[in-house]
Amino acid sequence: MRIILSHIFFLLISLNLTAQEFQKLSKVLKDDNSKFTNVGNIRLTVTNFGMYGHGFTLWPRQPSCEYPKGSGIEHLFDGGLWVGGIVGGQIRVTTAAVDASSVGARGGGFEFTNKEESVVIERSSLLTSKFFQPHAVSHQDFIAEFSDTSTRLLSGEIIPDHIPLGISVRQESYAWNFPFADFFVIMNYWIKNVSNKDIDSVYVGLWTDAVVRNTNITSPRVGSPFYTRGGNGYVESLRLAYEFDYDGDPGFTDSYLGIKYLGSIPKVDTAYFQSWQFRNTTDPIYFTPQDDVQRFQKLSQSLRRDRIDVLRTTPSNRSILISTGPFTRIRPGDSINVTFAIICAKKYGTDPARFDTELQRKNLYSNSHWAQLIYDTKYKFPEPPVSPRLKVVPESNKITLYWDKSAEFSIDPLSGRKDFEGYRIYRTFTGVDITQAQDLNVLLQKVAEFDSIGNDVGYNSGFKQIELSNPVYFPGDTTAYYYKFVFDNLLNGWQYIFSVTGFDKGDPINNIESLESSKLASAQRAFPGTPPSDKDNLEIGVYPNPYYAGAIWDGPQERQRKIYFYNLPQKCEITIYTLAGDIVAVLDHDETYNGSEIRWFETYSREGNQILSGGEHAWDLITKHDQAISSGLYLFSVKDKITGKIKVGKFLVIK
Repeated sequence: MRIILSHIFFLLISLNLTAQEFQKLSKVLKDDNSKFTNVGNIRLTVTNFGMYGHGFTLWPRQPSCEYPKGSGIEHLFDGGLWVGGIVGGQIRVTTAAVDASSVGARGGGFEFTNKEESVVIERSSLLTSKFFQPHAVSHQDFIAEFSDTSTRLLSGEIIPDHIPLGISVRQESYAWNFPFADFFVIMNYWIKNVSNKDIDSVYVGLWTDAVVRNTNITSPRVGSPFYTRGGNGYVESLRLAYEFDYDGDPGFTDSYLGIKYLGSIPKVDTAYFQSWQFRNTTDPIYFTPQDDVQRFQKLSQSLRRDRIDVLRTTPSNRSILISTGPFTRIRPGDSINVTFAIICAKKYGTDPARFDTELQRKNLYSNSHWAQLIYDTKYKFPEPPVSPRLKVVPESNKITLYWDKSAEFSIDPLSGRKDFEGYRIYRTFTGVDITQAQDLNVLLQKVAEFDSIGNDVGYNSGFKQIELSNPVYFPGDTTAYYYKFVFDNLLNGWQYIFSVTGFDKGDPINNIESLESSKLASAQRAFPGTPPSDKDNLEIGVYPNPYYAGAIWDGPQERQRKIYFYNLPQKCEITIYTLAGDIVAVLDHDETYNGSEIRWFETYSREGNQILSGGEHAWDLITKHDQAISSGLYLFSVKDKITGKIKVGKFLVIK
């Protein structure tokens, strides 16, 4: 059904239908595209049919390749594995996904299939993860198996023009939350000949339709203007292809997407780079390949340097392909292993985002280095302590953090020692949540540090200021929390993000500096506010009141506005009226409410795990008829669902 859906998707783009309307159609898919990396700072959808990304069919509820996490900046439309070879003198290429112009012309290109019951399997090396398995490679492994041996999709529909190579693939992706490894996903492929014939001159590549844009600024639903602003490049010494937003969302998409060839078994050092123009079947250089012979040509040779450099300064809608080979021969039953990395990086320095200078690529080069190093060391490297389990409790003008001692029992895999040293506490400051491009690694600022005494590491402050005399427990949570830190004088209704990390002593013997766990791993979003209350003498109110359109915490769109009702009971119904008594909106509240149903939280608390105080409820000023309210005085009533008592109030809206 993937072929049919590809036609449908591009038709919907042209008709500008809503994401919700498309979602109803997309449910006919049987393949598993529901998994995405979320332990680090890059959120990449990974499937069990050789494709990564989702063509924005699941946007905005699921990322395609978002970086930084929660920012809304996406980096690719989709991409997938390509394998080409020669069987009995015939060139054959199997593709997991292809340029959309080929889909339109031929209706093919999605040529890997799997068993109907197949799903993406998740495992984790984190002891705190419900997917923990001792043989996991990373903090979040995704494992999938598929093959090209079928000429039909799961629906029974014939795959057009598909002549199988006769291969099966085991795909494993790896992601970490370490600060030095949270910006890439490693894609590891074992490709086995399951036919009874030799496969000669084998080439393996990743094809990617990269799109680097800020979806908070420009929606993918606008069609062509969203996709045509990419600049492309290739760094031969690093075997690294990349794309950036040349002039689409200036100042808000200052990042790179890189696709890097890491290595293979048997070892092949050569890499090739190709790029071609969307819907171009006539250009002799940048043509979209239409058949296996043309695809094999793209897999097995590089563009000349003068034909690559021009891509950096001519924005367009292009595909990129990085490949390796040849593997001389894969005999029946034999396998090869090929590994790539999908890498994101913020541009370095202060030059305009549309530029692509050597200095701007500094972070991309550094991130690529870390991906290569982790591959070269066979995924065994020194590790910081595990991230503490963090509990965030919001109150009025106050947030309290509690955390456990799990970091203190961490054993470094390289030294074999418990080397925990201390904790660092981070928070964001008022208003950073409404910036258009967020990188929590930058926005989370250290406010306190506590470490062990009696050594020459850190400040030797000890833990007396934060350690509880007895551990604290919370309902439904078996974790014992031993530490406490309080933030006072916070503003109710504003979003703050908090994190607690553990850091170690370092390893002087192996010349390794102190390592710190991920700020993102324990990061939690919380809103100070009033707790639930059923006190008769406590007034229920609204803030800000009066509300002025374009309040300082509002987003730029009409639906990104909000006001709060406060001092609410544990369970209640809020009814909003005009002065004439007409019902404007009815809101259902309970103490678990977190605001996820309105656009403000959907945009600025994108992960959906924000914590509210339980006694406040946000409203987006949209009526029950899905219209924005006008200026005026409004009345409201709040009915306590437990006691039946009713309180009333009023608020003013000025636009």
